[in-house]
Amino acid sequence: MRAVFVDASEALAAVFRRLWRESDPSVAIHRDVNVTPEELPDVLAGAEIAIIDHTALPVEIAKLCKGLKHVVFLGTGARSYMDPEALAALGIEVHIIKSYGDTAVAECAFGLMWASARGFARMDGGMRSGQWLRTEGMELTGKTIGLVGFGGIAAEMARLAHGCGMKVLAWNRTPREHANVTFVSLEELLAQSHVVSMHLLLNDETRGFLSAERIALMRKGVILINTARGAVVDEGAMVEALRSGQIGHAGLDVFTTEPLPVDHVLTILPNVTLSAHSAFRTPEASDNLIEAALQHCRRIARAG
Repeated sequence: MRAVFVDASEALAAVFRRLWRESDPSVAIHRDVNVTPEELPDVLAGAEIAIIDHTALPVEIAKLCKGLKHVVFLGTGARSYMDPEALAALGIEVHIIKSYGDTAVAECAFGLMWASARGFARMDGGMRSGQWLRTEGMELTGKTIGLVGFGGIAAEMARLAHGCGMKVLAWNRTPREHANVTFVSLEELLAQSHVVSMHLLLNDETRGFLSAERIALMRKGVILINTARGAVVDEGAMVEALRSGQIGHAGLDVFTTEPLPVDHVLTILPNVTLSAHSAFRTPEASDNLIEAALQHCRRIARAG
């Protein structure tokens, strides 16, 4: 059985080479992070398994990938790049990888929260251009953070926030219990939280979940953190709220369009801190991710 890692960065390729065992299925590493969907039939060349980090796999392209039976997607957000149900109808099973970067993503969200509260990015930019720019910060100790969606990343965020003296509220579509977390209605969370951090998977139900109507329910001047998926927030409504001050600051690692266009409005708003969808990019998370991908390949090979 043969697998191809179709869009490997140098860093992930190095991890793959280090963790791959001789007893593992053969994995060809295609080191081109900019491979296009149209190139996939040639890149895969009859392989049964495609390991995909960020390349779209439209159904019409999948039909041309002869022999393809499995897609191992490096993360949880496969729906942003492919239609798992439509691929299943073609006999192609999509496997996702959960929990590999819970701590890494939570630490990024935590860092964006602090940077947003203290205006570090704005001061840094100002000082680099010769301005002695001081911003008015927010003390987070004693404040309330609301976690919208509660899985492994949110649980790690709750641990970090509780550790620095914050009150932690959470809302989840299904009932949950967790130490030092108070679960409340979404409306109560939005109204009470000084910081709102998004932790939803993207699907048809959550697309645009943080709408203009829900943003209006939030505390004026709230800090919004999004390390989930850009599309879970109505981007236009968020921009208007940033301009009006309804949202005091946004710390964003994810965007509706990625990479973020050079002239995008979010790049010029002063009350936004940006990172390039890098929350999960740590050596520890990369090891967890690639080992999990190899485990998927091993199980597929054993199943025949």
